[in-house]
Amino acid sequence: MDSLTDGLFRIQLLMESGGFVLWLILLASILMWTLIIERYLFVYVQHPKQVKQLIEDWHQRRDRTSWYAHQIRQGMIAESRVALQRYLMSIRTLTVALPMLGLLGTVNGMIQTFDVMTVFGTGNTRGMAGGISVALITTMGGLLTSLSGLYFSTQLSQRVAREVDNVADALRRD
Repeated sequence: MDSLTDGLFRIQLLMESGGFVLWLILLASILMWTLIIERYLFVYVQHPKQVKQLIEDWHQRRDRTSWYAHQIRQGMIAESRVALQRYLMSIRTLTVALPMLGLLGTVNGMIQTFDVMTVFGTGNTRGMAGGISVALITTMGGLLTSLSGLYFSTQLSQRVAREVDNVADALRRD
């Protein structure tokens, strides 16, 4: 129990030393990870059920070779693509926005440092270190969360492209 309390205390100190921008980074990364987890659950749990239903619907059609049937098939593939690509742009946007939030924290920390230098000169190293700490912690937070999201965003995009191709193959014309 003491290690849990100690860990939570350290997290609290980190968040306090990072300032308000680190809280924004935390909220943005929680949103990003919620969307990533939702997409993985959809791709691996919900989507296969939908594909199975699409294949059933397609094979129940008598006409699968006419122009009209081809258009219906294209519509089914498009609906599947739209469902698979949902939230991917939001995940990519958050992945790009997180380093910018880190940069905002860097600027904020440097402004704090210059404010201390203006009032106390270069003799107050403890005051300057606080601003530099804010700058470095927020930069690190923004970059780390963005890099983790970048990997999974790319992997999800590739998986979605494969799944769309799989749906197209499963709804072959007979």
